[in-house]
Amino acid sequence: MYKIPLSSSVYFSILYPKSTPFWLCICMAAGLLAFEVADLCLGKPPLRSLSVSATVGDALAALKATEDNSVSVWNCDHSKRDLNAGDQNCVCVGKICMVDIIFYLCKEENLSSPTLALKSPVSVLLSKFKGLVRHVEASSSLLEAIDLILQGAQNLVVPIKSNNSGNSKRKQLLKSSSMSPTVHNGLEFCWLTQEDIMRFLLNSISLFSPIPTLSIEALGIISPEFLAVGYHSLASSAIGALSQSLVDQTSVAVIDDDGTLIGEISPFALACCDETVAAAITTLSAGDLLAYIDCGGPPEEIVRVVEARLKERNLENMLEDFVIESSSSTTLFSSSSDEELPSPTRTLSRSGRYGRSTSYSARMVRRAEAIVCHPGSSLVAVMIQAIAHRVNYIWVIEDDCSVVGIVTFATMLEVFREKLESMI
Repeated sequence: MYKIPLSSSVYFSILYPKSTPFWLCICMAAGLLAFEVADLCLGKPPLRSLSVSATVGDALAALKATEDNSVSVWNCDHSKRDLNAGDQNCVCVGKICMVDIIFYLCKEENLSSPTLALKSPVSVLLSKFKGLVRHVEASSSLLEAIDLILQGAQNLVVPIKSNNSGNSKRKQLLKSSSMSPTVHNGLEFCWLTQEDIMRFLLNSISLFSPIPTLSIEALGIISPEFLAVGYHSLASSAIGALSQSLVDQTSVAVIDDDGTLIGEISPFALACCDETVAAAITTLSAGDLLAYIDCGGPPEEIVRVVEARLKERNLENMLEDFVIESSSSTTLFSSSSDEELPSPTRTLSRSGRYGRSTSYSARMVRRAEAIVCHPGSSLVAVMIQAIAHRVNYIWVIEDDCSVVGIVTFATMLEVFREKLESMI
C-alpha cells in the first residue's frame, strides 16, 4: 500500500510560515477569489461527444478511440433556430465511461447476449442521479464552481473562450483525432472536475495557512462510512456498491474477516480494462477480481476459472461476442497511427488491458492496491497524494491496516470553501 510520511506538516510549515503579513494575505485572497472558471480551463482539451440517439456500442467504440476516461452525451434540438437561444438548444445530459458499459453488461438479461445489449440506446447508461453534469458560464466564479461541486456535480461543462491566434494550429491537431470535439453554436466545451479545482487551490495553498498543516483527524474530515466487500464474497455482490462509488467518485474496499484492508475495487481501475471484465465480475470472488484487474493483467489460472464458470452457466460465447464487437467498433474509430501498433482486439488471456485502442495504452494504469494514509497525516500531504495518484479519495488506516475511514476531495473542498468564505 502507498503511504505518506506523518512529518509532512513540518515541511510545509517551513514553506509557508505563519509570519506572512496580514495585508499580503488579504491581497492574495482577493486575487484568488477574482478567478473565473475559464481561468481553470486554460489548456484543457475540448470535449468529445456522443448524440443521445447513439447506441451502447457507439459509446464503447468512442471510449476505445479516445484518451479520455469518459465521453459526453448531448441532446440537441436543431429544429429550433432561435439565434438568441445560445447553447440552450444543445445540452449535455450526462457522461459515459467504460464502467457504465461494464455494469450494464453484468446485468442478468445481458450476460447471454452482450452483442444485443450493445445495440441498446446509450440513454440506458445515463445515471439516474440528477445534477452530476452541470452547465456553467465561463465567467462563473471559483466559489460558484466549488458550490456546484459540493452540491453533487461531478463535471462542470464550460464553454471554451476562443483564441483566434491559436485556433488554426489547434484545429489542425484536432483533425488527426478519430473523434471530433463538441462544437455547438460555434463554441467548444471542456470538463471542469473536482481534481481540477483541487490542483488550482494547491497552487495557492499558503493562503489557507495553517489549515493545510493540520491533520485530517484534527479537521474532522475522515468519514467512517465507506463502501466495502468481503475478500471471499462474490464480486457480483459488490456491483451495487461499485455503482454508488461511481456516483460518489470513491471506491469499494476489499477487507478480510478481521476488517483489514486488502485492496480496493475502484471504478478507475475497472476503467483500465475493457468490457470483457464483465465476465470476471460475473464469475469471480472479490479477492480473485483484485488479481484479475491488477496492472500486470489476469493470471492464466484465473482466466481458466472464468472460462470454466462461464461454461457451467452456458455463457461460453460471452467472450466471443465481446471480441467480435470490439473488433468492428474499433475499426470504425481507428486513427491513422493505429496501424503502427499491435491490434487492439485481443483475447482475454493475452492482455491485462485487452481490447482498448492504442491511445488508451498511454493512460495512467492503476493497480488494485489501495492508496492509504493515517489519521495524523496533514491535509496538504493527503491532498498531494490524491492528486499524484489521480484519485478523488484516500483510505485512512491504522498501523495494523484496519480501516478507519475515507477522506475525499469533497470533504477537503468543504474545508477550503469555509476558509474562502471567511476571506470575503
